[in-house]
Amino acid sequence: MRHIPVLLKEAVHSLNLKEGGVYVDGTFGAGGYTTEILSQNPKTIVIAIDRDPTAIQAGQNLVRKFSPRLQLIHGCFGNIGNLIKQKVDGIVLDIGVSSMQIDQPERGFSFQKDGALDMRMETTGTTAADVVNTFKTEDIADILFQYGEERHARRIAQKITETREKEPFQTTLQLAECIHSVMPHKKGDIDSATRTFQALRIYVNDELGELERVLNAALPLLKKGGRLSVVTFHSLEDRIVKNFFKSVTEEKKHINKYASGTVKEDPMFTLLTPKPVVPSEEEIEYNPRSRSAKLRTLIKNKE
Repeated sequence: MRHIPVLLKEAVHSLNLKEGGVYVDGTFGAGGYTTEILSQNPKTIVIAIDRDPTAIQAGQNLVRKFSPRLQLIHGCFGNIGNLIKQKVDGIVLDIGVSSMQIDQPERGFSFQKDGALDMRMETTGTTAADVVNTFKTEDIADILFQYGEERHARRIAQKITETREKEPFQTTLQLAECIHSVMPHKKGDIDSATRTFQALRIYVNDELGELERVLNAALPLLKKGGRLSVVTFHSLEDRIVKNFFKSVTEEKKHINKYASGTVKEDPMFTLLTPKPVVPSEEEIEYNPRSRSAKLRTLIKNKE
């Protein structure tokens, strides 16, 4: 399945593109947002980031097509403060796993097809197989509960550690079958392995930590009038973005030691989406993976 950018028009529109503006696509993927931004104005510049080396390699065609207006950087967006060396007019982030990663069985992100139990967006670090084969039962349960919001985390974790004693987990279907043995899949419900796979993917890639780091590092990069737009796909991500945006856009008050009472201070940022932007029914119909997406945007009022 080819990757379909979610909330594409809405996300790019939220940046309020300026002629000759410089924008960061922090989650390049297949280049959907980047292509749209560069196509709308012949003088616009994009600096795109992706932690997945396969995305960087595949994106070289776009680099050549839009040369010299596109720079593609291999790295984690949580490190954006070190990767980007200039002030920019806008930053857009599409959080989570891409369709290309899900649809490549060898990457191990999905249990729809059998593949190595990997789940890494990069090629280094702990794999999902490492977690289920070596972590303690209680640690696996904590991961499933914290990152997958799995109510039956302890039961699943116990079954995983019992099963690995007979044979270590190597593939996605092995793990899915193990979960199904204690959590049968009911027709019409989401697959009972879904939350476990989500939890392992988020843990392996430190996705929530990366999100918190990029939010904090992105704001100083914005010029006055610059915008940060973030698309999330599940409650854990959206809660982080919602709370962070609230914290930086709230009106500040401080005590005036030279006069009685408090002094109000206009916030440096303003929230442009009191309610998040969500996909239309038409988008959900042609791209079901967009169903849970939410777009939130803020603007920088002053330096």
